[in-house]
Amino acid sequence: MPPHRLAGVLGRPVGHSRSPRLHRHWMARHGIAGDYVALEVAPEDFAEVVAALPKAGFVGVNVTVPHKEAALALADEATERAQAAGAANTLTFREGRVEADVTDGWGFLRALREGAPGWDAEGGGPAVVLGAGGAARAVAMALREAGAPEVQVLNRTRGRAEALAEGIGGVRVRDWVDAGNAVEEAHVLVNATSLGMAGQPPLRVPLDGLHGGQVVVDLVYAPLETRLLRAAREAGAVAVDGLGMLLHQAVPGFARWWGVTPVVDEELRRAVLA
Repeated sequence: MPPHRLAGVLGRPVGHSRSPRLHRHWMARHGIAGDYVALEVAPEDFAEVVAALPKAGFVGVNVTVPHKEAALALADEATERAQAAGAANTLTFREGRVEADVTDGWGFLRALREGAPGWDAEGGGPAVVLGAGGAARAVAMALREAGAPEVQVLNRTRGRAEALAEGIGGVRVRDWVDAGNAVEEAHVLVNATSLGMAGQPPLRVPLDGLHGGQVVVDLVYAPLETRLLRAAREAGAVAVDGLGMLLHQAVPGFARWWGVTPVVDEELRRAVLA
């Protein structure tokens, strides 16, 4: 391997991303000569940009909104979980080929169990997922695999929610206007939309039904304390921020690119939040 290689994250918007801090921390810890950069890429330019990256010295990239489905479509190879999710968030460039994986569900479950150690997937009511993009599908699949008896998916465009539910047993689609009732009935509630993210519209769903005994996860991590998480804590629910998923989902890609498996710990969290 040449002495200096690159990795990065592609998205739009991407200026809020904490992935550069995350990966640079690990690279420094393991003595890896290289850099990790954030690249804002328009959807219409995505395929062309990805094709050029290996020539610029990139070993791989993470992919975020709105490119996850496009990332899978252009891959030469894909893991079974990426194919099942219909999206990819990690691309590896190897010998002229693009390898795709999705680590969102894997990272989500580790972050959920870390933030809510007593959480039991099988009891207490349905798991409710807001959103129908690549991350939402990965989360829905992970919750079902963890033992959630039913996953309910709500999206502002019902057709996208129905497309998400195809091929995943135990997933029920509900209308967005029914979000207030779904929030109240949820055993675990996950915001897998970009609503509430800095620079994006707020998450406008009724939150007065939140209550103790629930676990509420917001995949948004900029800001770290969202309106949803604040309301959850005030209602006595367990609130899990989106940073944990970001940290854990990054592990497989880093290991694949650099040949060393990094550790998610408090030092990393402090570095990313600095």
